[in-house]
Amino acid sequence: MARALLIDDERDIAHVMRLLLEARGHEVFIAEDGSRGLALAQRQKPDVIVLDLMMPVMDGFNSLESLQADPRTENIPVIVLSAMQPEQAEQRCYAMGARAYVRKPFDADMLVGIIEEIAQEHSAATPDRAIGLI
Repeated sequence: MARALLIDDERDIAHVMRLLLEARGHEVFIAEDGSRGLALAQRQKPDVIVLDLMMPVMDGFNSLESLQADPRTENIPVIVLSAMQPEQAEQRCYAMGARAYVRKPFDADMLVGIIEEIAQEHSAATPDRAIGLI
C-alpha cells in the first residue's frame, strides 16, 4: 500500500484519482494548492506526490522547487500532471527533479500504474519504511 499526495485544484480530477487509488488499497491525501500540498507533504511523508502545475496560491513550479529544497520532502518522488503543452513545461519539470510528466487529459489506468511503480521504488529505497529491516 502506497501513500499518495494529490496536489490539484481541479476537485473532479482529485476525487477520481482518490477513488481509483483507494480502490487499489492506497492511502490518499489531497491538497487544493501548492502551499497546502507542501504542508501535507511535510506532515504525511507520502511515497509519491502527483502535482498539477496550474494552481492558485502556489503554482506547481514553485511547489516542486519548494519540495526539492526542503530536506523533509526532497526525496519524495513527484509526478507532474498538467494540461500545459509539454514543450512549455516538461523539460523544466524534469530539470527541477520530477520523476514523470503526464499530460491532461490522461489515461487513469496508466497514471495509477505510474504512481504505483514510482511509489514502490520509493518505499523500497527508504530504509525506515522498508519491510523486514530493523
